[in-house]
Amino acid sequence: MASDKIARAGQCHCGAVRFEVTLSDGFNSIRRCTCSYCRMRGAIVVMAEMGGIRIVEGAEVLTTYRFHTASVQHFFCSRCGIYTHHQRRSNQKLYAVNVACLDGVSPFDFAEVPVIDGVNHTNDTGKPPQRAGTLRFTPAS
Repeated sequence: MASDKIARAGQCHCGAVRFEVTLSDGFNSIRRCTCSYCRMRGAIVVMAEMGGIRIVEGAEVLTTYRFHTASVQHFFCSRCGIYTHHQRRSNQKLYAVNVACLDGVSPFDFAEVPVIDGVNHTNDTGKPPQRAGTLRFTPAS
């Protein structure tokens, strides 16, 4: 739905990379993944369409990493090392954006985050994406 689109500003930890993003479905697309790379970096992401992310500052310090099939790029700041976004493997017309990089947003703002089975990726199995579980955050009282 167009009304669910949300525009946000974001940046890496050191501020060298700044971007603007329009989230395709607001925060309704929030998720984590169990693939080896996502599991190690621990980011919670939301989706933006291909033209929905614009690097405002620091494009020259962004660097990329490719793994497994090398079909998509994972972007991070070469100065502070923070992952900002990546092109989705299952839908290369979408970017996944690290919610921790969005101004005014914390991964701990979300009580429950769906976790997608990236170990058995849909592009490898030919089956629809499967949910692996739910990440829950309960603040201490």
